[in-house]
Amino acid sequence: MCCWDEWVEQALSTLESMKVLRSLRPIHYHPPSEQEVEEDVDPNAGFEVFDGIRQWDRASVEIQIADSTFQRWLQDVPSSGGDDDELIQVPDTKVAPFRKLLLFSGNDYLGLSSHPTVAKAAANAVQEHGMGPRGSALICGYTSYHRLLESCLAESKNKEDCLLCPTGFSANMSFMTVVGYVASLSTVNETPSEEVGVAIFSDALNHASIIDGIRLAERQGRLHVFIYRHCDMAHLNELLSNCPAKKKVVVTDSLFSMDGDFAPMLQLSKLRKKHNFLLVVDDAHGTLVCGKNGGGVPEEFNCASDVDICIGTLSKAVGCHGGFIACSKRWKQLIQSRGRAFIFSTCTPIPIAAAAHAAMVVGKKETWRRKAIWKRVQDFRTLTGIPIASPIISLIVGSEEQALQASRHMLKCGFHITAIRPPTVPANLCRLRITLSAAHTRNDIRKLTSALSQCISLTTSTSKL
Repeated sequence: MCCWDEWVEQALSTLESMKVLRSLRPIHYHPPSEQEVEEDVDPNAGFEVFDGIRQWDRASVEIQIADSTFQRWLQDVPSSGGDDDELIQVPDTKVAPFRKLLLFSGNDYLGLSSHPTVAKAAANAVQEHGMGPRGSALICGYTSYHRLLESCLAESKNKEDCLLCPTGFSANMSFMTVVGYVASLSTVNETPSEEVGVAIFSDALNHASIIDGIRLAERQGRLHVFIYRHCDMAHLNELLSNCPAKKKVVVTDSLFSMDGDFAPMLQLSKLRKKHNFLLVVDDAHGTLVCGKNGGGVPEEFNCASDVDICIGTLSKAVGCHGGFIACSKRWKQLIQSRGRAFIFSTCTPIPIAAAAHAAMVVGKKETWRRKAIWKRVQDFRTLTGIPIASPIISLIVGSEEQALQASRHMLKCGFHITAIRPPTVPANLCRLRITLSAAHTRNDIRKLTSALSQCISLTTSTSKL
């Protein structure tokens, strides 16, 4: 993308002339598993991995809620989560104060949040350094732990570098506001028109963080926004062909969180070559889940080199917390200098960065986890006949009341599955959103589908593909 490289350089030159380029200077701490650099020891070594599911993996899908919460859920009584009786276990009671549930609504796709190696990494870091220096990344919050995690993510996403952000939401917000900044840099002598600035093309079902980021970027001026129909490449091609702007950006989720379908990555790659746009992919739900090495949806479709910017989160399959932007070194420098959501947020605590790095290493090495989650996808297909495309299963029920009734039925059967309703989805497309995990077993899926068949018709209910 030579044109975008030039525009990024121009933006950096402008910032440099204003003396407002920002630098990241990591405070150095030795991660417990890391030895001196001169010893040339792999920092990813020393993490204990396992060859199959263990009891601790079940902690990521076996949960419990207070009986009082259970009863309020059944009655659909609003709750702020602050009821005192839920925090107190009554001793010597004949009635169990808690209900055990099987979780089918989380995003811990590989079960890494309960992995002992991940827990050990966090514990070692907190014992060595506490929560670390608390501050924004540009002041004092950025450490060698953060840099190690960035390098690991950049390698996984096949990118030159990576920028850590406090959340996936802030990662999208930061990048989009930088696009708005590039749009605002058109020369003062140019007459405002559709040829000036940046045109951004966004899938109609993109995540709220992308939508909000675009809205904020629009306020900077000279950003022209086009929404193309969900995964409709003919519509996108038409919009691109009719747009006179030189600077074009296409942004899409890789795996859509509410529908469970994939973006048409190969078609996007072809359109990128044709229209020379910057391709931005939010791989939140694909990271570690898809691809032979867990590189995500672009790796799965063998088009990682065609993705210019890969945005993601550490709160899904990585089982931790935080966000990231995998990109070139120059893009990173621009984002860290102009991405407000990054600049003005406190950096991720050291123990979380250490845990996320351990989870990335374990997630790559324990390949059985990716195989296991896709086996559960196949199990669901076989048992229901619904040709789901991913571990995200979106069963359209209909009205809001129908979805709530189905959710309550599943709760009675021992499953934590929430009803998805407005404003998240349209009123007539309320649904049960089910997510599968490598920590689930085939027997779990069998019990799940049996309970589902009692409250909805699996042969007639719509599964978004």
